Amino acid sequence: NGYYEYRWAKCIHSTRDFSDMVFIDNYSFNKDVDIHFNSTVGYYVGYTEHGVYNAQLWNNNTNQLQQERAEVERVCKHNAEIRQSAIADKR
Repeated sequence: NGYYEYRWAKCIHSTRDFSDMVFIDNYSFNKDVDIHFNSTVGYYVGYTEHGVYNAQLWNNNTNQLQQERAEVERVCKHNAEIRQSAIADKR
């Protein structure tokens, strides 16, 4: 009885120096992923008709694409370094 739209972003890494850090940003509608951004790929991928349409628009918007690509440094690595130092200081 209605629609469910949501977005989730996450950062993934497995090394202590964060050299393998990946930023993933998903946009979903009614449990189906419409659009996906992965920092290792560097652009949006659409999975539905609406998602393909928006991915094309967003990939052509250089400012938006640059901002999304920068999230791995701005958000992921920045926060991982803070958390890592907090954990390391507890030893």
